This record gives sequence, C-alpha cells and structure tokens, in this order.
Amino acid sequence: MSTPVAPHFPDASASLPAAIDWSQPWLKPFHALGQRLTAAGDWRQALNAVAQERAIRNYLGLPISFVAQAELPAATAYEAFIGSSGKVPTRDNLHDFLNALIWLSFPAIKARLNALQAAELAKAGTLSGSSKPRGAARDAATIFDENAALLLVPDNAAGHALIGALRQHQWQQVFIEQGHMFARDAEVWLFGHALLEKLVQPYKAITAHTLVISVPESYFGLADEAKSDWIDRHVASDLAQQDALIGRLTPLPVLGVPGWSGDQGQAFYADAAVFRPKRSN
Repeated sequence: MSTPVAPHFPDASASLPAAIDWSQPWLKPFHALGQRLTAAGDWRQALNAVAQERAIRNYLGLPISFVAQAELPAATAYEAFIGSSGKVPTRDNLHDFLNALIWLSFPAIKARLNALQAAELAKAGTLSGSSKPRGAARDAATIFDENAALLLVPDNAAGHALIGALRQHQWQQVFIEQGHMFARDAEVWLFGHALLEKLVQPYKAITAHTLVISVPESYFGLADEAKSDWIDRHVASDLAQQDALIGRLTPLPVLGVPGWSGDQGQAFYADAAVFRPKRSN
C-alpha cells in the first residue's frame, strides 16, 4: 500500500508533517475525501470543487468557497465574513486545510456554528470580534469548533452506563469494562479541526471536548455515509437551541478509545496524568 501524499503547504514557517496518515482509525470517516484532496495538485481548488459538488452553503444560503486569507477585510471578524459572504479564509497551513475538510464533511454543523458565532458578534455590537468580551456561548462554540469529538452511544441501559462512567471519569469502566461497546455499539467521530491537527502527530495526552449523543440502536446499522448525514443533521438541529453547548462538553482522552492506540492495558489507563480523576467540588 502506497504512502498517502500530504497536501502542499507553501507556508514555510508552519510546522507540518511530511504526510497525513489517512489510515489512522480516527480518520476513517475522512479517508476517501482526504485522499482525493491530498492527491490534487491545487488543494484549495480541490476543496472548492467538492464544495460545489455537494452544494455546501452557509446559514444564509450563500455557497461556501475557500479563499486566500488576504480576502478577509481588515478589522472584520472571521466568522462575520463567512456569514456575510460565504467565503472561508483559508491559509496555506494544515490547521485551515483540516477546517475546510470539516466544512465538507459536516456542513450543517459548521453552518450552525457560524450562525451562532455571528449572532454573538451582533449581540456584542461588533464585527471585529476582538474589542469586547467573547461571552460563554461564543467561547463554547469556539471550543467545540476547534476541539470537539462526538461520542454516539445507544439509548439503552448499556449506553446510559457508559455515559455515566465517562462523566465521572471512571476510565477503567469506560475503556476496559465497557470497552467492547466501541467495537459495534459506541462510536467516536472527531469534529474539531485543531484536534485533528494534533492527531497528525499523536501523543497520549490529547483530550477532546466531547458531546455525548444518545442514538437509536438502528443508527449502528446504517452505512458510514448515512451515519455522517444523520450526525450532521442531528447535531446541527441540537445546536440551534439557545446555549446548547454550555456545560455539556466532557473530556475524553481520545487515544484511550479502544483500537486507537497500542498497548491499551490497565497500566495505560492508570496514567492519572492523562486519565485524570474527576475533581471533587
């Protein structure tokens, strides 16, 4: 099997790996699209071709396109510009490439987050995004956008037990006693593009801010593309509720997911520097 070719990023100041390993288990949902984009001679042009094919639009119905950073007007907030124009400023670096990958993969969620950010900017009375405090809702949206994972569990007793153990940081129960669920009855989908960027060169302590979603058991019988569409619609609808993210995100050391790292024995999960106990109030 040939080694995937990484996208060419001309920004020499950026610290970039030689390749993105699309065979990593956490990149499975992005594997086909990622290989298509990284094989293209002009990756930004390839992004825009896929955006056109998939008719991806922002919350105002404007077509999404990926443009050079220079198109972002001075003193205009990034989120406000995307909302008013449909143009996503995209620098020549890995971080922005992965942001675009998520736009193509979960367009409804990204559009909803953009709407939330734009509404918070309007509420603050600024289009610059920098002159006033961000506020809890905008902070939560930013954290979700950058570092979120989605944990999908069945809406049954086993799923509820897994959720309870996760929220209590009972890592041995989550990953060992109930670890078998991750083979077929629980799934982790990564969303945050900064989280994906860190996982290009993975290390044990990488931790996601995780939104837990109870799903009907029939979900796990869907094909991958249908699962992705279900997640996109469901989470986007969820985020339309006021303050939907505040207080809901829970930590998940992502390399603890069974099958996502080697040597996942009890000693691995006993590392309290990574798998931290829940703080007492």
